[in-house]
Amino acid sequence: MVLLVAAAIFAVAAVEQGRLVRSVISLLGYTATLGVLFFVLGAYPVAILQLLVYAGGIIALFIFVILLTRGVEK
Repeated sequence: MVLLVAAAIFAVAAVEQGRLVRSVISLLGYTATLGVLFFVLGAYPVAILQLLVYAGGIIALFIFVILLTRGVEK
């Protein structure tokens, strides 16, 4: 139950943040919480893929793209 509440809080924070980097960090918290939830439920391959692919690679790519494009709109 605690993981579900944490996932919901991270999801709302990811949408409601004003800054992109904070939003991506909240998205990282959501995907990591979801990976832990899969692990607790016994879906070990899904949990490992969730943590490695989404929480690791995709979030790092998002942060890299945000940092590269910072100031382009100005």
